[in-house]
Amino acid sequence: MIQEKPIRVIIPAFNEEASIGLVIDDIPSDITEIIVVSNRSTDQTEAVAKQHGATVLNEPRRGYGYACLKGLNYLERLNDSTSIVVFLDGDYSDFPEEMPQLLKPIETGDYDFVIGARASSLREKGSMTFPQIFGNWLATNLMRLFYGAKYTDLGPFRAIKYEKLKALNMEDKTYGWTVEMQLKALKHKLKYTEVKVNYRNRIGDSKVSGTIKGAIFAGVKIIGWIFKYAIK
Repeated sequence: MIQEKPIRVIIPAFNEEASIGLVIDDIPSDITEIIVVSNRSTDQTEAVAKQHGATVLNEPRRGYGYACLKGLNYLERLNDSTSIVVFLDGDYSDFPEEMPQLLKPIETGDYDFVIGARASSLREKGSMTFPQIFGNWLATNLMRLFYGAKYTDLGPFRAIKYEKLKALNMEDKTYGWTVEMQLKALKHKLKYTEVKVNYRNRIGDSKVSGTIKGAIFAGVKIIGWIFKYAIK
């Protein structure tokens, strides 16, 4: 990877003690800093993350967006100039070693935003539930219909130029974080692309897709963001 300025990784994590060390260890060694945001974990997630060399923050308010915003607040307080921010999950469903593939279009192709698309041909059997697959299909097709978007996935593994990310003024606190970023990227006319990535069965139970309540709430939030922007 070409690294002229700091590249930082933000990993929201809730009770991921069994997986967070594996995630951290598989991140390329030339990444400037790995930031694990413990989203009110009650297990040893924070201790394990520290043992594996990550900066650990604690966000007491439950919600994926809250955790991501906590990470961004930390970046704002740094004295150096972060160039790219990478987001990925702490459950080891993503392949952190594929990070250079997401960074390359930004570093060499002048893209602003890259999404790791969980292509069906690269997904491990059972790694995505039916509600996830259907939700992704519906959301991306609605964005194509309303905004002419070319997204195929709402994958959490993504990289974005830090200055562009700040301009998006992200605000979602829970399940709508990923789709909000993609919608605002369209609004701000960011140059974006997708890179196909592998995806495997997560370690532990999903806090969103693994429950009917979580799947419904996530679906409502995602569709709500899309129609909110359509009305605007």
